[in-house]
Amino acid sequence: MRDRRNREARHGSRRVDGGETTPKAFRLRALCVFGLMVLAAGGLLWRAVDLQLMDHGFLASQGDARFSRVVAIAAHRGTVTDRYGEPLAVSTPVDSVWANPRELALATDQLPRLAKALALDRNELARRVTSNLDREFLYLRRHMQPADAAKIKALGVPGVYLVREYRRYYPSGEVVGHVLGFTSVDDAGQEGIELAFDHWLAGEDGAKRVIQDRYGRIVQDVESIRPVRPGRDLVLSIDLRIQYLAYRELKAAIREQRAKSGSVIVLDVDTGEVLAMVNQPAYNPNDREQINARTYRNRAATDILEPGSSIKPFVIAAALASGKYDAQSIVDTSPGYIRVGVKPIEDKHNLGRIDLATILAKSSNVGMTRVALSLEPEQLWTTLTRLGFGQVTTSGYPGESAGLVPHWSHWRPIGIATMSYGYGLSVTPLQLAHAYATIGDGGLVRPVSFLRVDAAPVGERVLDERVSRTLVHMLESVVSPSGTGLRAAIPGYRVAGKTGTAWKANAGGYSTDRYMAVFGGVAPATRPKLAAVVIIDEPGAGHYYGGDVAAPVFSRVVGGALRLLAVAPDAAIGAPDGESAPPAPARQQVALR
Repeated sequence: MRDRRNREARHGSRRVDGGETTPKAFRLRALCVFGLMVLAAGGLLWRAVDLQLMDHGFLASQGDARFSRVVAIAAHRGTVTDRYGEPLAVSTPVDSVWANPRELALATDQLPRLAKALALDRNELARRVTSNLDREFLYLRRHMQPADAAKIKALGVPGVYLVREYRRYYPSGEVVGHVLGFTSVDDAGQEGIELAFDHWLAGEDGAKRVIQDRYGRIVQDVESIRPVRPGRDLVLSIDLRIQYLAYRELKAAIREQRAKSGSVIVLDVDTGEVLAMVNQPAYNPNDREQINARTYRNRAATDILEPGSSIKPFVIAAALASGKYDAQSIVDTSPGYIRVGVKPIEDKHNLGRIDLATILAKSSNVGMTRVALSLEPEQLWTTLTRLGFGQVTTSGYPGESAGLVPHWSHWRPIGIATMSYGYGLSVTPLQLAHAYATIGDGGLVRPVSFLRVDAAPVGERVLDERVSRTLVHMLESVVSPSGTGLRAAIPGYRVAGKTGTAWKANAGGYSTDRYMAVFGGVAPATRPKLAAVVIIDEPGAGHYYGGDVAAPVFSRVVGGALRLLAVAPDAAIGAPDGESAPPAPARQQVALR
């Protein structure tokens, strides 16, 4: 008994409940474990408080960085239509494939399969990925059809994603290409109407916060950050019917005449609206491989030319406005030539004493020289500039040229003489058409507009109405059997216009085998509705006079447009003014008309 007690005392045991004993060491261990558990619970509680209260912002941002994203909502660009609502430019939804190079680099075994699906060279794809590891965004393929892009996504390649974008599509292709221009791959206007009205057409992308899974798929929309604002629609003055008619006729003429290029512009005389504007060579804005400066340049607004005899009506307008001349005035062109300084100016034949209408009908350079030299230079210059020459129109078209009309204080007699028949000054086809529209509108100049206008804008009078009416009547003689522009005649309509043929300038002077053929005019002559100008650059099929090359195009384009617009005829079919144009005469009466 004594030995047992000694052992219990030695091991620190005591008896409890029913005589059992608990060693002191176990009790201490239990207390220690309990204390550790309390400390651990306290630590967890403190950490929970710290995470929820102290570090909540940091942790939330870290979680968002992994699963929450702010994604852009692409805004589609506004639609461009013609004056009757026919779509000319629309934005269609497409998907672009992009990648996070850091993530994609971890799945290099997937690159061959991805490259094949994207129709890319696998080595090139690998090079692009590995050379952009410092970036988190890299386009792999832009503007794919959504169905094709979905197949790429279905491959499940890590780090490859899709983004919705919009691509511009032009239903009429090259028919309206030069007017509309085009957009960049990011849908920003680059040329033409797309550039001029980019601020109107471009939308504002929206943004929203979403939750994504590890594969980049949107699980939940969290909030809208910025609503999307689509671009606004734009209604042009272009009449697609007339535009296509002008395109077709100009293209046929360029092919038939083997010409270098050409332009046609049709304006509404009453409103100043551009109903048609076409150029050749043309380009298709849907095909980006065709987009280069040589083809997309809108020659009708940006290129300048010496207009040749097509400027003569406006010099005659200055003569009528001066009060020195009227419709019955006679000019003596005998003996068929005139010398100004050391330069002789000749007509093909000696036309003798002729009136102003005959000067225009026969395109007499001698007669024009005598008239121009009899006028005050300042008054001639003022008339030309008030008609819009030497300054850009109000169209707002990007890159439009102002042309050049030297100030009258720098004129010399030989300069006045050559200017009277179209040399020494330069104009754009659009300026020339605008000037003819002003004459057709009774001397009122109205702003040129590429946008549809609902009411005719107020015009500024630059010529007396009597002068304009007299001039239009004179120009009818040009489109008559005795004039140089017979082939511009339109069955059923009276036409007033003027031919022009100009040598093209080259280094050191003028070429004698390269020409610019022009015809400009208005119809119907009794109350003009349309003004048009046709330019054929360097015809190479044997004919080069404006009356042979440009006038027939005017007849077909303007004649078709008048019928499309249901403009009432003002000449009986079968009468001289309403006859169909006969074949071109074998020889022109006056050189360079």
